[in-house]
Amino acid sequence: MAMPVGRALVALRRATCSNFKNAEASLDLRHPAPLFHQVRTKKRYFIPPAVRSKGNSEGNNEAKARAAGIVSRQEYFERPINIACSAGIFDPYIPPEGDARLSSLSKEGLKQRTEQIRQSAASQLAIRKIKEHDSEFTTKGFAVKAQEIFIEAHNALTHFNKENLHSLVTERCYPEMTRGNRYKTIRWRFVESLEPPKVVHARCPDMVTKGNLYGQVTVRMHSKQTLAIYDRFGRLMLGSEENLKDVLEYLVIERHLVNPYSRWRLHGKIVPSWAPAKDPIIQTVMIPGPELKPGEEFDALSYQVPKPEAIQWNK
Repeated sequence: MAMPVGRALVALRRATCSNFKNAEASLDLRHPAPLFHQVRTKKRYFIPPAVRSKGNSEGNNEAKARAAGIVSRQEYFERPINIACSAGIFDPYIPPEGDARLSSLSKEGLKQRTEQIRQSAASQLAIRKIKEHDSEFTTKGFAVKAQEIFIEAHNALTHFNKENLHSLVTERCYPEMTRGNRYKTIRWRFVESLEPPKVVHARCPDMVTKGNLYGQVTVRMHSKQTLAIYDRFGRLMLGSEENLKDVLEYLVIERHLVNPYSRWRLHGKIVPSWAPAKDPIIQTVMIPGPELKPGEEFDALSYQVPKPEAIQWNK
């Protein structure tokens, strides 16, 4: 049975409209189809909590991690120690007031001498222990050896020889000697000894375990020295290379007696309470010059440094 002409035209028109809509949809590039799809390859057993979430504490996080089957490594907040040297000076020597100034024939000098004899009993016991591990130890020879160690260590410091300095000073003394000297120039010189060095104090303590012995010997040294420190611009900060100064020092030399390959090294200095204060460090500052116009030259001879104006402060 033949279809009427009107219905055929309507069906043809609908078919063409649907084809045109499909073609427009395929040509519409404003919303392209995704070219790839995300695929989860690894499952996360523990998801960290969001920022500013309630109950965000370390205990809750650890409990959630354990529940998820994740075992975190235990952290040990311990301070490492070095057994090659001790951490300080055991029973430090207290120098008598007025040392190197009082004569042994005076009344006060005799009192100091008798007090030193009373306190020398513990030193004699320590010297016996030191001789058990170091058979070549003698008080007279060790005082000269300590002075040589002191001179070599300071020469290595002025020349910035780190390897030699580590072999002459302990790990405790090294940062104290090198702190703040990175951009400075040090000029130090040992002139002469005013008095022969002598051993005034000795201790033989143990650390960590019983039998781990350290020998600490205090040596009195009275000498003439020169010291000058320059900053990184070559300006003098402290001392002078020409002025000689009498220096009285109490050096502490230490050795790990149990270690047969150890050696005597500089461990520190004892500064008495009655010692005079050190010279102040000269602070170098930059003085601003005049503001020059283009084409002008600065004449240093005719320029005067401006003085600060006087200000009246109310009480």
